[in-house]
Amino acid sequence: MTDTIGWIGQHTNSDQPAPGRGMLSGISLTLARGFDSDDEFLISLGADLDELAVRTPYQDRGPLPADHHPAMYGTHGDWLYVLENWGRATWYTGYTGGVKSMRPYPDEEIICITLNEFSPPRMIVHAPGDGNAYRAEFTTDTGQGSALDTALQAAGAVLGPRPEDDADIPAYEDRLVNIAGPVFAAVGAYTGVLIDQAAVTTGTLPYVALPAV
Repeated sequence: MTDTIGWIGQHTNSDQPAPGRGMLSGISLTLARGFDSDDEFLISLGADLDELAVRTPYQDRGPLPADHHPAMYGTHGDWLYVLENWGRATWYTGYTGGVKSMRPYPDEEIICITLNEFSPPRMIVHAPGDGNAYRAEFTTDTGQGSALDTALQAAGAVLGPRPEDDADIPAYEDRLVNIAGPVFAAVGAYTGVLIDQAAVTTGTLPYVALPAV
């Protein structure tokens, strides 16, 4: 098992296919804790309760229902995680679209890394459990002085303004292109979540179809 989730960010911009019937590149990640059950959060995303009961491995999924996106999920410690590679995260889409079931409530913590491939920029959204959600574009933090912000800074996921000295620009642009790695690593450091790369790429984690919102 990998000791970080930074590997997800390291493959964000890759065209390399997963070695199995799972995911590798272009993954958006949502983590949640503080719910009465893992199913409660998944149902808030639109998951079907009967499908959750079956826990079909992602690699064995059948035809996708119309107007749905495929996702896989798992748990580590008190966190549930949801992985999607269709361009963005369902929770982010629903939350920003005003879907009531996806509003953050007190004592429920949600962290979402959404790639927003069809509507940039890439974003981190943190609902720390106070009933609010704070957004940060990649290269910034949420501005709340939170432990997550500290982790983002420590991982090198927060960049200053573009340097004025031409000699410093290549290094800055290299960090900018590869910023997803530090972003995911920071979230892993903050949450302590471990996500097994082999389970994701081969598709052995449970599958769920989430409706387009």
